[in-house]
Amino acid sequence: MSIIQEFLRYNRQTILPEIGDEGQEKLKKARVLVIGAGGLGCPILQYIATAGVGFIGIMDFDTIEIHNLHRQILYTENEIGKHKSIIAKDVVSKLNPLIEAIAINEKLTVENAAKIIQQYDIVVDGSDNFSTRYLVNDTCVELNKPLVYGSILKFEGQIAVFNHNGSKNLRDLFPEMPDPKDVPNCNLNGVLGTLPGIIGNMMAHETLKLILELPTLKNELIIFNTLNWNFTKLNF
Repeated sequence: MSIIQEFLRYNRQTILPEIGDEGQEKLKKARVLVIGAGGLGCPILQYIATAGVGFIGIMDFDTIEIHNLHRQILYTENEIGKHKSIIAKDVVSKLNPLIEAIAINEKLTVENAAKIIQQYDIVVDGSDNFSTRYLVNDTCVELNKPLVYGSILKFEGQIAVFNHNGSKNLRDLFPEMPDPKDVPNCNLNGVLGTLPGIIGNMMAHETLKLILELPTLKNELIIFNTLNWNFTKLNF
C-alpha cells in the first residue's frame, strides 16, 4: 500500500496534535500480545489493528462455540468449531492489511509464558480466569513489561494498567489468587453482550495511549457498572 493510502487510512488520528506522524510511527513499530481472543479480546484486536499497531500476537487455544457469538464479534456461525486465534488473525489481517498478526494457538503456561511474552512491548490480558491473569501478571513483572488488565461480569467491568514506569501490579491490588470456586464467572452468572465491547474498547484505548506515551492509568482501578452507569476509580 502506498504512502498516500497509508496517510488516508490513519489521517483522522494523525491530525491529532498528540499523535501526528511520529505517533503513527510508534504504533507501526509496536509489538502487542493479546492474550485471549474472546469477549474482551475481539474488540481489543479490532481497534488496535485498525489503529495501525504493527505487530499483534493473538494467543488463545479455545475453539468457537455458538454461545460465544452474542459477544465475540469477530466470529460467525460458519466458524463454530474452529480455533479463535486463527480466525481472529485472519479477520484483523483483512481489517488492516498494513499490519502483521500471528496466531498463537496454545495455552499460556508456566513453561512458555516468559518465552512468548518477552517478544512483545505490551501485553493485554483478555483472559477469563484467575490462574492465567496471575501468570500473565507475574511474568510481566519478571520481564518488566507493561500490562493492560480487564475483567467483566454481568453488567460490570474493571480495567487497570499494571507495571508501567514503576507502577504497581495485580498482586499489589489482590495479593493472593482467590479460590476459583469462590469467584463468580460468566459461564454461571452471565454477561450482557455489549459489556465486553465497552471494556475491551477501554483496554484498547489504554494500549494505544501506552504506545503513544500519553497519560494512562497509574495505580488506579476503574470499576464501571453499566447497569446504572456508576463509574468508580480506586487508587491502590
